[in-house]
Amino acid sequence: MSRHPPERRWLDDARTMRAMRAIMAIMLFLTVLAAALGLATWTATRALDAELAGRLTVQLTEDAPAAPTLVARLKGTPGVERAEAVNREQLAALLEPWLGEAGLDADLPMPVMIDVDLADQSALPAVERAVRAAAPNARIDRHATWLAPIRGFIATLAGLAAGLVLLVAAATTAVVLLAARAGLDTHAETIAVLHMLGSTDVQVARLFQRRIAIDTLAGGAIGTAAALAFLAFFGTRLGALGAEIVAGIGLRAGDWAVLAVLPLLFALLAALAARAAVLRTLGKRM
Repeated sequence: MSRHPPERRWLDDARTMRAMRAIMAIMLFLTVLAAALGLATWTATRALDAELAGRLTVQLTEDAPAAPTLVARLKGTPGVERAEAVNREQLAALLEPWLGEAGLDADLPMPVMIDVDLADQSALPAVERAVRAAAPNARIDRHATWLAPIRGFIATLAGLAAGLVLLVAAATTAVVLLAARAGLDTHAETIAVLHMLGSTDVQVARLFQRRIAIDTLAGGAIGTAAALAFLAFFGTRLGALGAEIVAGIGLRAGDWAVLAVLPLLFALLAALAARAAVLRTLGKRM
């Protein structure tokens, strides 16, 4: 017994099938990696926005004695979740890499820093009024402003990853079109016989799109499995670093599901591209 139905047996070419599956495995491997980069950076961007949107620091220099009054006023301002002055020891620890032990000198003047967390961005004008009333020369720094360049860079990476996914999808479509046209040229005589026996262009196109979809799905599954294994290994290595700067970079359960579905999407794309190419080519030959 043959492993393939009679209507598909004539499309089987071992070398062509192996080449097609290898190409699709490579395409899906690159696509999954690019999509993972996009999903991870997008998740990091949203986490960064959520964490820094309502955080700011008030810096006092000349009006340092007004700090207790300002902290009390900020705590009583609607929309303020937390207002707390940073103690001198914490500031000295932050400055130690640059000042050394001189940062511990009690005579060294240091600004008073007040960390403020807002429940909502709408509370920002009220906070500014409270700060100006207690210390007109105080400086208000929003954390989101400090890290705007980093946030922009991460967002750029996400956009670049999305562009790479689209580029690989376009390359996959081109490969399918070439494969379909090559298959039509190789089996031109067989297709002519099928037409004489009453087969329509749609039926012939269905044979090609089914064969190409199977090859794409088989190769894509291999490439996706390899990419997911690589991402899992890379994730464990990244987690072993324990660095706070990479704590927000990672894939969630939904992201893994999206990556796992990519072979099906590419198989559908390949089937549609093959169908369109075959019907267009046969229509021109008629």
